[in-house]
This record gives sequence, structure tokens and C-alpha cells, in this order.
Amino acid sequence: MALTSRNARTGSSASVTGQQLRPDVNGSTRERLTALAFIAPALLGFVVFYFWPTLRGIYFSFTEYDVFNRPEFVGLANYTALFQDAIFWNAMKVTLQYVVINIGTQTVLALLLAVLLHRLTRSILVRSIIVLPYLISNVVVALVFYWMLDAQIGITNQFLGWIGIDAVPFFGDQNWAIPTIAFINTWRHLGYTALLLFAGMLMIPGDVYEAGRVDGASEWKMFWRITLPLLRPILALVLVITVIGSFQAFDTVAVTTSGGPGDATRVIQYYIFDLAFQRYQFGYASAVSVVLFLILAVVAFVQLRLMRADESDVA
Repeated sequence: MALTSRNARTGSSASVTGQQLRPDVNGSTRERLTALAFIAPALLGFVVFYFWPTLRGIYFSFTEYDVFNRPEFVGLANYTALFQDAIFWNAMKVTLQYVVINIGTQTVLALLLAVLLHRLTRSILVRSIIVLPYLISNVVVALVFYWMLDAQIGITNQFLGWIGIDAVPFFGDQNWAIPTIAFINTWRHLGYTALLLFAGMLMIPGDVYEAGRVDGASEWKMFWRITLPLLRPILALVLVITVIGSFQAFDTVAVTTSGGPGDATRVIQYYIFDLAFQRYQFGYASAVSVVLFLILAVVAFVQLRLMRADESDVA
């Protein structure tokens, strides 16, 4: 009797333990369904507005398509023509020139601004003012600067005239047009980029800076020996975002120069727009878009690998 009772108790205990160790299948299923319900709208938007258009664009790149007729498959003909297209290579050269100017000035100035925010003030009001230009439509910004920098009636050239400097055709001169457009977009995106870097600086432990001060390190030395190395993953992410955005510059060019003077500001995105919506060469425009996509993928991968974005020195 006693043995039977002990076995019964042992069996009951084992049953309870088994129930405790058995996963809650229904609970896991509910969690997955809840997660899918929250993800579904974003996933639907991604499929409808990004994934499906990308697949169709890749398909159109192998066709001759002008909207008015059905796509006709031509194989690699568009890509063969693309690599022999002098306008395409000029557009790539102009785009690269714009990217170098824009990213160079924007990154340096954003780093400086982020350091000033981090070391001098962390006021929410100051941060709001800094990010304000980014909240303004790029078309509005381009139109305002187009008026300000006009060679005839622009306030900038009037000021230059007051101090004895001849009027500068900022948008009408081939040497000035791309640097001017790069300056406009740098002004608009500077605050946003600086805030991203500032957020990365907030993740750096304050003890590291205290140790640097105890060792007698200057602010300049702490920037090079502490801030930049520990900021590397965030800086890599910011550079990938800004470089990809710079390769896709379009609206400022469309509003101000329309690719001119000549082809001096015909960046690759404006060339794609010109091919598709002005010449109705949708197949060829799709091929240029696919090549641009591959270039950006390679550039992003190389940036992340060279800057070791997946590693962090913050303990």
C-alpha cells in the first residue's frame, strides 16, 4: 500500500513536471499570429510598392517597352547599348562628382555639429532648430535657393555686387552647377545627419571621457582616440544612408537646372527620368535602374566591410 502510494505520488509529480516542461503551443501560436498582424501592413506595403515593382523593373530591363505597345523581349540588348552609351557614362561621372562633394562636406560638417551638440549643449530646442531644414520639402528648398542664387535678381549676387564681386551664374555655369546643387542638399540634410551621429555619441560611456581627462588628453585627442573609433558602426551606417541618398539625387536638379547647362548636372536619376517619362524608353530606363541598383549594393557592401560596421569597441 505504501509503495503504491509512493509510486502514485511519484507519477503525479512526474506528470506535473512534464506539464511544466511542455511548451505552450497555443501561446506560441497566438504570439506568432499577433506578430504577423502587426507586421502585415508594412509587409504588404513593401511587397506592393517595392518588391513587385523591382521584379517588374528587372523584367522590363530585358524588353523594349514604350507603354503604348506590349513589352518585347530583347535579351541583353539594353545592357549592351548601356555600356556603349556616352550619356550614361557622363551621367555616372556627374553623379560621382556630386556624391564626393556632397558626402565630403556633409560628413565633416555633421561630425563637427554633432560634437558641438555632445560637448556643449544637449538642448531639445537646439536639436529641433538644427533638424528643421530637413523637415522642409526638397522642392521648396530648391526653389528658394534657385531664387536666392539667380544671376540677375538673386539676393546672393546682389550682396556680391555690393562688395565688388561680379555676379556668379551658380546654376548657369558648368563649373558651378554641381557644387551649388551639392551645397543645397548639404544644407538641407546636415541637421538630420548630425542628429544621427549625435545619437551614436550618446551611446559612448561617459567614463571613457573621464578617463581621458584624468590622463590629460585634450578635446582634439579625445575626438580622434575615443569618439571616432567608438562611433565607427554608427558612422558606417550614416555613410551608407547618405551615399545611397546622394546617388539618388533628382528633385533639386529637376527644379533648378533640368540637367543643364548642357549635361553638366544630368545625374543618373535624372537620366533615368528623362529616358522613361520624356522619351518613353521604359525598357532601357529599367536597365539603367538595375545597373544603378547593383552599383549601390556593391558600394554599400564595400563600405560596411571596410568600416567593420558589425563590430563595436564599446564594451
